[in-house]
Amino acid sequence: MKIKSLLSILTAAWIIFMIISCNNSPKKQKEIKPIDVWSVEKAQEWGRMQNWLRGCDYIPSSAINQLEMWQVETFDTTTIARELRWADEIGFNCMRVYLHHLAWEIDKEGFKQRMNKYLSIAGKNGIQTIFVFFDDCWNPTYNAGKQPDPKPGIHNSGWVRDPGDLLFTNPEIISVLEDYVKDILQTFMDDKRIVICYM
Repeated sequence: MKIKSLLSILTAAWIIFMIISCNNSPKKQKEIKPIDVWSVEKAQEWGRMQNWLRGCDYIPSSAINQLEMWQVETFDTTTIARELRWADEIGFNCMRVYLHHLAWEIDKEGFKQRMNKYLSIAGKNGIQTIFVFFDDCWNPTYNAGKQPDPKPGIHNSGWVRDPGDLLFTNPEIISVLEDYVKDILQTFMDDKRIVICYM
């Protein structure tokens, strides 16, 4: 029980840290809603109200990477609905789902609508979501549009980093990433279907 309480406190502290760090930009972009930093007691209470999370990383079987999952041309609600129903049937109540800033950058409103659609499907199946903003695994470069075909025998052959090599070749990407994170956090900050967002 003590470990569960400690994990709840650490999780709440991490969420608060991520929200605060995103709001501490020296340049004025748009009005940010102020947040109240939770007390230890409030974080513990939040932790007590959460079910024990049981799940896995999720990407639909029809997508090779997170870009293919979220791009409008390949966003596959049929597969997502079927697979999240299966997840519920075997007792999962949570999925960790990776986002990609490029899908947002190309189509901000559409990207958020697709996130909402995903959350609706997950919610109907009793599944909460952990959204992950960035990833530093596998392929360092990527492009929008048609994604590469799988390479047989190679684990995660088409998975892409975010932001990948752009972080080194285009330092201005930082302001785009900041806008992206703030937009998603502000849009979904009160959405109870999301249990955690992290980077």
